[in-house]
Amino acid sequence: VHLFGANFAVYNLARNLKYQNIKFVVNPIFYSRRNPKIIRAISRIDLLTRRVWQGVWWQWGFTRDICNWSEMVLPNTIAEGELLRQSYDLPIAKIRVLYNGVSAHFLNSDPAPFIEKYGLKDFILHVGHLGPARKNVLNLVRALEKIDHPTVLIDRVLQTGETPEILSAIRKNPNILFIEGLPNTSEMLASAYAASSVFVLPSQFETPGRAALEAALAGAKIVITPHGGTMEYFGDYATYVNPADVSDIQCGIETALQAPKFPDLPQHIAQHFSWDRIAMDTKAVYNAVLSKTDSK
Repeated sequence: VHLFGANFAVYNLARNLKYQNIKFVVNPIFYSRRNPKIIRAISRIDLLTRRVWQGVWWQWGFTRDICNWSEMVLPNTIAEGELLRQSYDLPIAKIRVLYNGVSAHFLNSDPAPFIEKYGLKDFILHVGHLGPARKNVLNLVRALEKIDHPTVLIDRVLQTGETPEILSAIRKNPNILFIEGLPNTSEMLASAYAASSVFVLPSQFETPGRAALEAALAGAKIVITPHGGTMEYFGDYATYVNPADVSDIQCGIETALQAPKFPDLPQHIAQHFSWDRIAMDTKAVYNAVLSKTDSK
């Protein structure tokens, strides 16, 4: 069994698998700006409070238990793996980095359909979710107020406390075209990536942001958060911005607009992060777990 997430949502499932002696691996999808020593201390407090106050649990305790129960822990980045190791004293042999992947159909996408339908090209693009604080779209639209350049937001709207302010800012900005969510398989989405100049994802953190991989594969320049392991995917091919600083987001976008594209970025993404490559790596993990189980 392969679990995605090491949190409350999958905790009961993981515990049942453990009780039934069913082997599983887990992608924890774990990130924190906290020092690992603090996470480790809270994890120990969690063990104590469970004994003293039944029903009192800490989120980091769920992650600890699920990782400990699993046969192998599969972080999306080296940085995530090191954070997990230091926070929960996991053995190095139990951790294997399994990078996130991207569909090859975004490579060599045709910009023409989007340009013909909307009359826009070489624009700023954001694809994702509008509303969740982690996605930081509010700071993005604040930065866009200071940039006189066509922008396209292709976002699914989730109702949160920030949503009304974000939508209001979008309506007031004549440079922004808002398109509510396109399916990942949409050829129009692939065309939007190809027609854009700069793709921006200034989230609080990303591991690494599937949409950014898709945009890079289609040839867009990337402006992205440095938090969550994005540098392991994009290296020197991206512009990194402080998600808490609206001026830095603005500056990063403007810098990228003036810069040339990286002609070898799509091949870099295709070579290292295609689903075919990730599938082979995943299969190797499964085989390693099965062979270890068979030898017992």
